[in-house]
Amino acid sequence: MVVQSSHDPIELANHCPPGFELTGDNVCKCRNLYQQYSSLRNSGVGGLKTALPPVRDGFSPQQIDLGRYLFFDPVLSGDKSLACGSCHDPKYGFSDGKGRSVGMDGETLLRGAPSIWNVAFLQSLFWDARASTLEEQLQGPLYSPKEMGTTPAKLAATLNGIPAYKRLFAHAFPASRGEIQVKDVHTAIAAFEASLISLNSRYDHYAHGYHEALTKNEIEGLNVFRSFVARCAECHTPPLFTNQQVAVLGTPEPDGLPLDPGAQETYNDPKFRAGFKVPSLRNVARTAPYMHSGTFESLRETVAFYTKGRGHAVPKEEKLNLHWHIWEPDLNENELDRLVDFLNTLTDEGFTPQVPNRLPSGLTPGLVKD
Repeated sequence: MVVQSSHDPIELANHCPPGFELTGDNVCKCRNLYQQYSSLRNSGVGGLKTALPPVRDGFSPQQIDLGRYLFFDPVLSGDKSLACGSCHDPKYGFSDGKGRSVGMDGETLLRGAPSIWNVAFLQSLFWDARASTLEEQLQGPLYSPKEMGTTPAKLAATLNGIPAYKRLFAHAFPASRGEIQVKDVHTAIAAFEASLISLNSRYDHYAHGYHEALTKNEIEGLNVFRSFVARCAECHTPPLFTNQQVAVLGTPEPDGLPLDPGAQETYNDPKFRAGFKVPSLRNVARTAPYMHSGTFESLRETVAFYTKGRGHAVPKEEKLNLHWHIWEPDLNENELDRLVDFLNTLTDEGFTPQVPNRLPSGLTPGLVKD
């Protein structure tokens, strides 16, 4: 392996990230053990050998690696203060450890940053499900005045003014004819995000047949999770641990904030008022606090919410169309503890990509400011 010095030019990888196979036409195809199963996804409560949804892959190694540099580069923001990684930091499970994220000028935003592990399998994005592709989603924060605060024209001008980026884009997108195109910026970031695969937790070892991967308490927690009493798995369906639907849960807002209408605005339909996408629970132990605005500080507090009675936290003036799975399972303290034990088995960060130690822009990589 050739080790580059700080004076060497940055070069893009010619190999795929872990979990991907490089094909003869220079694209990376996702490979995992769940591809051996043919059972229908989202059926029942998700058996241990349930197949995954279709995956977004087929990017080149160079596009993925270029996206890695762009993802952590604050030069993409209007004032060069924020990168994608400033809200999606690997050490927080690719979220930011905050209840509500912080944008430009230190402004607190409406919602928290969801984890982006396994987004390659998701059919809709954002808490309110308003985007259907990674490219559509990333343009939201990139061009929002409250978040990264740039524009397509400014982004193109900035990157075309950096010789190192022009060279790297020409390598990753040979058809670009020497000028960096904004659409290629979107593609590269999407390529990197689609490479963030987490499917090798202790739960996965158990699901694929290694019974000793989980302790007695963790298996008890899995049984509670999949039971018809708790019904966790009907929304957080294995193996992705989300059914990708919008659910109205009736969770409270923090600090006396008004009710967030959520997906009501996406679908222009009052039955989705206060509805949010069911998040994946992969690496959930890394992504506290929980819910769309960080209402609950711990997993224990979060699972306890579901056993306190249907609609117990809904403001009196609201008539929400609560999801039918939200009822009163009346779980005891031991069952709640076992649920938390199980959720901790979903941690797998073995394929966490390396944060670049230097960037084509010369700036310091953008990560969450603690």
